Amino acid sequence: MALPKDMRLKGHRTFNYIHKNSTTYHGKLMTFKVARSNPEILLTHKLTNAPNKFRVAIAISKKVSKKAVERNKLRRILQEWLLKNIQKINNHKPYWLLVNLKFGVFYKDESRLLEEFQNLMFKSRLIK
Repeated sequence: MALPKDMRLKGHRTFNYIHKNSTTYHGKLMTFKVARSNPEILLTHKLTNAPNKFRVAIAISKKVSKKAVERNKLRRILQEWLLKNIQKINNHKPYWLLVNLKFGVFYKDESRLLEEFQNLMFKSRLIK
């Protein structure tokens, strides 16, 4: 199940903003970049209905896996975890999250991937 459109980040200006204005949290398998939301950037994408919500982008490099099928599977796994564990209470937080997976063979160990994802979510205080 994919993230709803109102939770996704898009646009190169959005990602440039996150790279310049974010706090980075490092894990063995991935990095999180968390920035305060900037709704003015999203106005060009006509996302004005809920501009100050928690939004996420999951970036998986070809270095992780050459096969798009495997990268998409990893993306869906992380998105499913977010949908199950981000309650409506946490959805109001005005933060943008960029998840970058590091390359390696870890992607075959789903439980380890989800465990680190959850730990970084707690570490970055996006969930309690």
